[in-house]
Amino acid sequence: MSEPDRRRGRRNATLVAAGILLSRLAGLVRERVIASELGVGLAVDAFRAALRIPNLLQNLLGEGVLSASFIPVYSRLLAEDDEEGAGRLAGAVAGLLAVVAALAVVVGVVLARPLTLLLAPGFTGERLELTVRLTRILFPGVGVLVLSAWCLGVLNSHRRFFLSYVAPVLWNAAQIAVVVALGLRGLDRTSIAVGLAWGALAGAVLQLAVQIVPVRRSLGPLRLSLDVDGPGVRTVLARFGPVVTGRGVVQLSAYVDLVLASLLAVGAVAALGYASVLYLLPISLFGMSVAAAELPELSRLAPGAGPEPRADVVARVEEGLSRIAFFVLPTTAVYLVLGDRVVAALLQTGRFGPDDTRLVWYVLGAFSIGLLATTASRLLQNALYALGDARTPARAAVVRVVLAALVGTVLMFQLDRVVLNGAGADGLSGLSDLPAPLSPLPATAGADGPLRLGAVGLALASGMAAWVELSMLRRALRGKVGKVRLGGAHLGRTGLASAAAALVALGARLLVGPQWPPLALVLTGGPAAVTYLAAAGALGLPEARALSSSIRRRTRPIRGPWDG
Repeated sequence: MSEPDRRRGRRNATLVAAGILLSRLAGLVRERVIASELGVGLAVDAFRAALRIPNLLQNLLGEGVLSASFIPVYSRLLAEDDEEGAGRLAGAVAGLLAVVAALAVVVGVVLARPLTLLLAPGFTGERLELTVRLTRILFPGVGVLVLSAWCLGVLNSHRRFFLSYVAPVLWNAAQIAVVVALGLRGLDRTSIAVGLAWGALAGAVLQLAVQIVPVRRSLGPLRLSLDVDGPGVRTVLARFGPVVTGRGVVQLSAYVDLVLASLLAVGAVAALGYASVLYLLPISLFGMSVAAAELPELSRLAPGAGPEPRADVVARVEEGLSRIAFFVLPTTAVYLVLGDRVVAALLQTGRFGPDDTRLVWYVLGAFSIGLLATTASRLLQNALYALGDARTPARAAVVRVVLAALVGTVLMFQLDRVVLNGAGADGLSGLSDLPAPLSPLPATAGADGPLRLGAVGLALASGMAAWVELSMLRRALRGKVGKVRLGGAHLGRTGLASAAAALVALGARLLVGPQWPPLALVLTGGPAAVTYLAAAGALGLPEARALSSSIRRRTRPIRGPWDG
């Protein structure tokens, strides 16, 4: 892999990561505002569930599926200078998506109650009614986000990576504005949750609107159609089924978690939601950014032409895996050692107290076991999609979901007997009741009582299942292009630098007493970050050198004519 290719790959991934970072930072602000006004309880449980239910539409028809089925075909048409064919393909896909999304939105609004009963069977009474109401508000907005994902596919194929990934800032900003305004008026939690849903709908419209102009500039005149016989349309549709199956199964995991979490004590759904925001941050920044930037490039290669293109695929994938591991391994260490400091700094305010922080940390730490596997899998999936294999990711996803559900069911019912901040010396009680029956707590035991650790069991199962999925993807890719090393050629050295950072973080944690949460995070996480970068540089990691060079270029003083 040539140095210009490496620089282009890093630049594209950086643009994606920059957009994602800004949108995720806006998301963290949104989460802090929600936590301050709603805490961990019934209203947040209802909103999380209501947002998850229509998200099935977005996940089945949105970014992931379009990236796997549409971008490879569209990118190849552009590489062949067939701009007319590419435009016809884009118009046909947009038209088909609009029709399907509109029909799905109508069905979702009409059948909101049965869908809620299906996907959150443990919800009853006020929690059920609020979830149904919020679902009806949110469904149209998710339909709009499907078309926003089509915009992302077009812009990515034209190597315009930043705008589509930063556009969700508007979605988050609309929700923040609504919650702050309603909170200042002193409304109750239910009213704020309803306003939050309307804010999400308005934000979806803004997110689509900001992408329309650059998409039209890239495409020229856009002709919406339902022409399934146009250039590449049948190829996209042929891939669409297996990709929907694969992505659908992955998303099914989140719905299975919702179904199972609804059977746990109040607060489990909310805790999973808060932890997922932090867990998905490095996946989006370091996994999605690399995978999204590499997909158009991998799609332009001709892996079937001989050994040289296959070697190019291996080189690109290993380069991406190296970048992913460089950022994800130290993040995992921070989440495990300093997760409570991270959660407290970002969320602990208002009605979100120390016990809420501990519960979310435990869930986040359990998720983090599979962080590297989940992040690396994003790139391997895209590599297989670029090679025309949409079935293997689907099979691997099925195995992951089934395994996570089976193991999660066992663990969650056990840990739901463990009470946070109980009478035990370590702040937990109920451990003596284990092993426990594989059944929910009595309704009176889980309602309005102390927080319980059932959600941790679901997160642990998810992390373990992620490694099984990664193993299946690596095996499939090895059969097509050759062996692909996890972490590229530098996993050992990256792990060593991360371990050094974890030890420093642990020492700083023991030395730093109670502080204002953001300050406590800086005093403990700062030395860990410096240690990691110093160790990575000393060990000769190429990503450390590239990062150091980038920082030097951006901080180099501007020389004027008087400087000689």
